[in-house]
Amino acid sequence: MSASIHEKVRRNPKFQELCRKRSTFAWTLAAVMLAIYYGFILVIAFAPASLGAPLWEGATTTVGFPIGIAIIVSAFLLTGIYVKRANGEFDELTRQIIEESK
Repeated sequence: MSASIHEKVRRNPKFQELCRKRSTFAWTLAAVMLAIYYGFILVIAFAPASLGAPLWEGATTTVGFPIGIAIIVSAFLLTGIYVKRANGEFDELTRQIIEESK
């Protein structure tokens, strides 16, 4: 990419909007995932008995197992949310930036 095209893209207000939106969205999803994960770790640290309790009377599966599964599933869901927005809004902005910089 030539320096003039590179500079034209950097000055484009849509490029600045894309960077701002993508960064804000990514950090928000990262904060959500960290809150979920570290919340689980804090429960393990300060209330381990609550996760070790059986799901129902006589059950061998504990409360911690489905919560752990939910944490893993939440990571996939958050990734899916990011991909959906990236393939829609972010790709459209990228296409517009490319068209304007030609």
